[in-house]
Amino acid sequence: MKKTFLNTARLLVGILFIFSGLIKANDPLGLSYKMQEFFEVWNMPALDAYTLGFSIVMIVFEILAGVAVIIGWRMRLFAWLLLLLIIFFSFLTGYAVISGKVRECGCFGNCIPLQAMGSFIKDLILLLLITILFIYRNEIKSRLSSRSSLFILALTLVFSFVVQWYALRYLPMVDCLPFKKNANIFEKMKPSPGAIPDSSVIHFVYEKNHKTIEYTADQLPADLDSSYTFIKRYDKLIRKGNAEPEIKDFSLISSSGSDSTVQILGRPGYQLMLISGSFPQSSQTWDKTFLLLYTLAKSKNIPVVLVTSNRTAGENWLNKNALSNDIPVFGCDATAVKTAARTDPTLYLLKKASILDKWSYANLDMAIPSIAELPVQSLETPN
Repeated sequence: MKKTFLNTARLLVGILFIFSGLIKANDPLGLSYKMQEFFEVWNMPALDAYTLGFSIVMIVFEILAGVAVIIGWRMRLFAWLLLLLIIFFSFLTGYAVISGKVRECGCFGNCIPLQAMGSFIKDLILLLLITILFIYRNEIKSRLSSRSSLFILALTLVFSFVVQWYALRYLPMVDCLPFKKNANIFEKMKPSPGAIPDSSVIHFVYEKNHKTIEYTADQLPADLDSSYTFIKRYDKLIRKGNAEPEIKDFSLISSSGSDSTVQILGRPGYQLMLISGSFPQSSQTWDKTFLLLYTLAKSKNIPVVLVTSNRTAGENWLNKNALSNDIPVFGCDATAVKTAARTDPTLYLLKKASILDKWSYANLDMAIPSIAELPVQSLETPN
């Protein structure tokens, strides 16, 4: 009976760790940004530069540990490692629940968003199962030979790195982000039908007789007069709703400072949108391909715009490629750009606000056939 229970617990823990790791491996930048969110809350911004490395290592270990537990390889070692890891995860999710400063912990990436409380309960269940495995770790033996186990773990290690390398270079294989193919940006900027808005109560703060007194709107005293000195008014949240749209802060700000989101996303026909956070110098071998795409788009009267959270870097890149007079630059919130461009940069093919396709800087050549198939647009289409 005990053996059956241990095998079941081992299987559950292993599958959950592999599943969680694979979902995060599909988008390691997502976990990296979630780590940055925690570091910002803890006032540790100096660690932001290392979060991608932390993310890759953590994902690899999560998948590797799941496989090791399932095959029962060196349970004395991995029982310790898993116990320490789940205690760390439980601390993070518990902190998120208690502080309320982090709503989602990123345990299953963007594909299965879990609220902080759900993540915390999941970690507590895993903590219980792993504690049992830790207690009986000496009784768990692998049925595979040492050579077979090492071969499986080596394949797992390579696979874990390759999946993340692909996602970082060519975009996630499974796109769970709001800017995915066939999504309509305008629709994603609205709350979902039936969403419940936040519920809040207005509070008024006054001072009377050197005492600070706080009232809600229905508690204001009948003798409210000049003897009360108004201090402030604020809204106190009493129930968190779910009316937040999937896409937030995606505003396209022109060089003059005006919001051009509706103008750009609402114009008819096709257009190309190049989105970048900083135009990193380390990945600019795509320049020539983009110039070919721009020439092809121009021949079909398809407008091209550049969206960036670093306007200076964008303008410098356009100047370097003699495109400053041809492609308008629009500023955008850095978080929105990070969500829209999981590779820096990312090219979008839009029809109005609908995303027809998107490509990483590393495979821009694959966009050429798609653009070549498009019809020549009327010159009446605004550029």
